[in-house]
Amino acid sequence: MTFSTWSTRSTARSIAIGVVGAVLSFNSLNALAFKESGKIIAGSDITFFPYEYMDDNKPAGFDIEFLAGLSKVMGRESVNVDTRWANLIPGLRGGRFDMINSSMYITADRMKVIDMIPYLKSGESILAVKGSDYQPQVPEDFCGHTVGSMAGTSWLKQLQTLSVDYCEAEGLEPISIREYPTDPQTTQAMLANAVEAQITDAAVARGVIDKVGNRVVISSNTLIYPVLNGFGVRKGNDEVKDALIEGLEKFSKTPEYDALLKKYNFQAPTAEDLDALMPK
Repeated sequence: MTFSTWSTRSTARSIAIGVVGAVLSFNSLNALAFKESGKIIAGSDITFFPYEYMDDNKPAGFDIEFLAGLSKVMGRESVNVDTRWANLIPGLRGGRFDMINSSMYITADRMKVIDMIPYLKSGESILAVKGSDYQPQVPEDFCGHTVGSMAGTSWLKQLQTLSVDYCEAEGLEPISIREYPTDPQTTQAMLANAVEAQITDAAVARGVIDKVGNRVVISSNTLIYPVLNGFGVRKGNDEVKDALIEGLEKFSKTPEYDALLKKYNFQAPTAEDLDALMPK
């Protein structure tokens, strides 16, 4: 699989804005380049196993390894800056790091304020307490129940819409949503019976099962709300964006890339996925 389809479209957009970009001063262009020579400084909320988490006080997980491999083919070193989810986009726009590398879903709203580069296909799963009477399989089963989620995630808006357009429209009780700063805190809230179920990324749900599988189950049986994961780049920082796109093209052709996807049982986006899931 290659990123040539999306890359071609991105190149066309870059050409279209080239005339405007030409009027920028040298100092402005330099300010929007990589922060440090030979490095890629990435912001990440390192609390989201198995994408990014701390292992022996060191960043670990798929996204961490992915960026390390990508940086290598780009001739750079990856540097991970741990920060909480709500600070990622403000930190990027404020110049704290070159990019966001935090299993961030690509949405139309996010693309209004930052550029995003797809690198993975994902979606959600539902977790429930093992042995409980409530085992929701689809979001429609949330009507009249209390559901936990990490704050700031893209599926919250979808659940809020579902609560009004489906639950209340069908004469059912609305969905009660409780948000927590991190995903592990959401799981703990479910285990403490503060919420009845948890919705989270499908890979994260599998990771929860690996850790506390004797207490929780994945109650859903299909991928919910399929979506693309993407790197975030500050708008106007074409040097970083174009370098990452070119690097992804090279990295996707290496044995290390295939091995990493296989190791985590993750799925690279196909050309069809990019057409269907990339916000227009």
